[in-house]
Amino acid sequence: MSAPQVIYSLAIGLILIHWLAGFCLDRLNQREVESHRGTVPAALRKIIDPATHARSTEYTLAKLKLNGLEEAWSTGVLVAILVSGVLPAWHEGWGLSSGASAWKHAAWLLATAVLLGLPSLPFDWWSQFRLEARFGFNTMTTTAWLIDRLKGLMLAGVIGFPLLVLLLKLVVWMGPSWWVWAWVTVFAVQLVLLILAPILILPLFNRFTPLPDGSLRDRLLRLGERTGFNARTIQVMDGSKRSRHSNAYFTGFGRFRKIVLFDTLVGQLAEPELEAVLAHEIGHYKRGHIPQRLVWAAVSSLAGFALIGWLARQPWFLTAFGFPADSGVAPALLLFLLLGSSLTFWFSPLGNLWSRHHEYEADRYACDAVGGTGPLLGALRTLSEKNLSNLTPHPWYSGFHYSHPTLMEREAALR
Repeated sequence: MSAPQVIYSLAIGLILIHWLAGFCLDRLNQREVESHRGTVPAALRKIIDPATHARSTEYTLAKLKLNGLEEAWSTGVLVAILVSGVLPAWHEGWGLSSGASAWKHAAWLLATAVLLGLPSLPFDWWSQFRLEARFGFNTMTTTAWLIDRLKGLMLAGVIGFPLLVLLLKLVVWMGPSWWVWAWVTVFAVQLVLLILAPILILPLFNRFTPLPDGSLRDRLLRLGERTGFNARTIQVMDGSKRSRHSNAYFTGFGRFRKIVLFDTLVGQLAEPELEAVLAHEIGHYKRGHIPQRLVWAAVSSLAGFALIGWLARQPWFLTAFGFPADSGVAPALLLFLLLGSSLTFWFSPLGNLWSRHHEYEADRYACDAVGGTGPLLGALRTLSEKNLSNLTPHPWYSGFHYSHPTLMEREAALR
């Protein structure tokens, strides 16, 4: 076999092995969850009532089934696209070559990304309007769902398209070292978006209002003073217009930093529990988790750009998938994005292990900040109940898919 044939076979094999591993993990998790069907595990009987446990089990199983169908469909579509040769034909149809303009290559990449996203839309719709609605979580209208996707497409055009053009221009301007400058550019844009997104982008999708004056606001502001985390504002987001799931986070840097609480979260938790949740988020900041994750993201993206830069210079990589050897960087970038998850999947347990370590650290910080474990434990239990979280995942499934520890793991760590 020639080098292109070997690479092509290896790529298809990696995609299929990735799908098979995901299928096996889903089956392991399904069996683990079904083994507790109808019976609340002894360790959970003081935490969750039988009716809620039954609904949580059914919700988990329904999501596993839908996820399995979507993964099989997505894998089949990806393999069909690579085997059929539609991508190089689509590339040729645009009249692209190494001498074509960066604008034309960027337009091809963006159009291809939009088309490749279409097959997943029916699953997104079914998840929102059938599965989530069945368990009482969906509050979104079909019109709002469509508008969200149109806004996402608009942002891709306004932000993504000029960025793609600039990256492809760097190939011409900087020669073989283009990928270093591309990495610098992308990372700089990401940092800018971390500041501007809360101001310009997030309000396109949700309404943010200041937390009203009262005992809750006073409590949270006192927490900020005690911990040295003085945010510019505490805002409530209308998450309930899409879902009854709840969350809290902080965003921005410096004087642009603000705390965001979902309105569903405010309605579900008592004030001491909300204080503990916010203290957990502050713990991520005070323990340096945010810069650590930024550094990791920078290192990872640098490695990715280095690999793309190397692959774009290898004729056997492009010809393996039907592209001419002189097609340029755009096809190499697309192929890397299509194949990358089949490689990074195997490293996800390491990333999740690191993320869980951060969660444990933030939990401990929160308990110290509020003077005990009670409020945080109460919040975690309530959120697990309201969100119908899977309390008994299979350890292997959890290792590959859960960036946060389970409720029982967090309780054990706190005690």
